[in-house]
Amino acid sequence: MKLVTSNTNAIVLLLAANLDYLIGDPWGWPHPVRVMGWLVSYCTQLVINHCHRQWEARLAGIGLGVGLIIGSGVVGWLIVQGASWVNPGVGITLECILLASCFAGRSLRAAAVDVLQPLQNGELEQARSQLSQYVGRDTEKLTEPEILRAVLETVAENATDGVMAPLFYAIVGAFLPGVGSVPLALAYKAASTLDSMIGYRWEPYTDLGWFSARLEDLLTWLPCRLTVMTLAFLSGKPLEVWHLCYRDAAKDPSPNSGWSECSYAAILGVQLGGTNWYQGVAQHKPLLGDPVHLITTDKITHALQLTRYCFLIWLAIAIAPWVIVKINTII
Repeated sequence: MKLVTSNTNAIVLLLAANLDYLIGDPWGWPHPVRVMGWLVSYCTQLVINHCHRQWEARLAGIGLGVGLIIGSGVVGWLIVQGASWVNPGVGITLECILLASCFAGRSLRAAAVDVLQPLQNGELEQARSQLSQYVGRDTEKLTEPEILRAVLETVAENATDGVMAPLFYAIVGAFLPGVGSVPLALAYKAASTLDSMIGYRWEPYTDLGWFSARLEDLLTWLPCRLTVMTLAFLSGKPLEVWHLCYRDAAKDPSPNSGWSECSYAAILGVQLGGTNWYQGVAQHKPLLGDPVHLITTDKITHALQLTRYCFLIWLAIAIAPWVIVKINTII
């Protein structure tokens, strides 16, 4: 197997990364995740209405998870191959657009700014309202420090499953002959979408979503640890970051979000976690990191920059073999 299956794979990775950075997801445009979300909602309602036994709901959950994940990858592959058969240029263009839709870097930055801007203008109610669009916790009574914590926790958690993990699977796909980046990246986005919509421990999702939640945890495990190691390297204090993550991350019930959030907390010198309210019910999240500094807008901006640098490092490593081959060919 070649180091990079073709020059096209490296070009697609670069163009898709730039497309996400410069444009992101234009409002109102069709998006693969929206289609996935519609399918999950439709199937979930069918299961709730017709599957009343535990084994039925669990079996339906497995079918939904496997079907959507594999189906998303296969449909992505067919779209790219079909477009390439019509015209290679159209194929590359469509492949770049589909892959860019899997990266949420710009969307994550936009979501943070959407909340921080009214907060900086003293519009607390507007900031609470904007935050409610991105988090599941109750936001009506949040104070400014609690809003800042919610934004940073969102940025830290989604850095892994929204940005780095899709890139990880896109890179893996680029190194697999005949596969490409889009199928694996879309398959992971399907797993992530399933987890965010039905991967809960309360009814009616307990049995329907257990398979999707565990599968997403498994798929995210490796890219999450690689992200933490990359961030620790970027911080210039890798041993300190790893020590704090080893101390606190396991306290979180999620095998991945705790590590992701804790790495940012360690680097920024802040503490994440605490009491959140969900539909009027208090839920205490474990404390991650040490409260050396207060969470500020600058800390959140720094977290977004760290995610961007991490993304660029992985991208550079992925295309390095292709660049080396090209240089050797010229020489």
